[in-house]
Amino acid sequence: MQFTQKRYYSTEEYLALEEAADYKSEYIDGEIVPMAGGSTNHNQIAGNFYAELSFAFKKLDYRVFMSDVRLWILQRRIYTYPDVMVVVGEPEYYNNRTDTITNPRVIIEVLSASTKGYDRSKKFETYRTISTFEEYLLIDQTRRYIEHFSKTDKKRWSFCEYDELDDAITLSSVSFEISLADIYNKVNFAQVDAEFAPEIGEN
Repeated sequence: MQFTQKRYYSTEEYLALEEAADYKSEYIDGEIVPMAGGSTNHNQIAGNFYAELSFAFKKLDYRVFMSDVRLWILQRRIYTYPDVMVVVGEPEYYNNRTDTITNPRVIIEVLSASTKGYDRSKKFETYRTISTFEEYLLIDQTRRYIEHFSKTDKKRWSFCEYDELDDAITLSSVSFEISLADIYNKVNFAQVDAEFAPEIGEN
């Protein structure tokens, strides 16, 4: 039986490959992991949230970035691309790279079938190592359902969930409120991709 040896890359090798690649990949402590492609619902939700944040923060000292901006997480040696990030004040760039920041306060992820477990557990654990990080939203693209985590103290987080019966979400770490209607504007749940068929072992 033959075993394939796993290839590990330096951060410099990853960044060089990423600049030339036709698709985005994450870097996880030496491993390069291609990111799953997004659906139209995924893109619509992220775009809706970004647009509402950008308009609300037009005259405030906040910056909003979408998934073309990379996040470097030093303690876990991870490069990743959150769907939406909010920075208070000026972005802090890693190694003076204007495509990579280190100081998000709010991170928003639109859940995909292939990554939703990781986003809820290991990825959230990783994000919590970022000193500026205070708020996390996980948005389901197959139904009106949002999970909202807010930092209340060191190593303490509160949790709220929202569904179609709720009107709006208010963020606690920045001055912002958004309705579920605006988040899910133009999202067509009847066109859920085959990607969201139940995984083995799911009910």
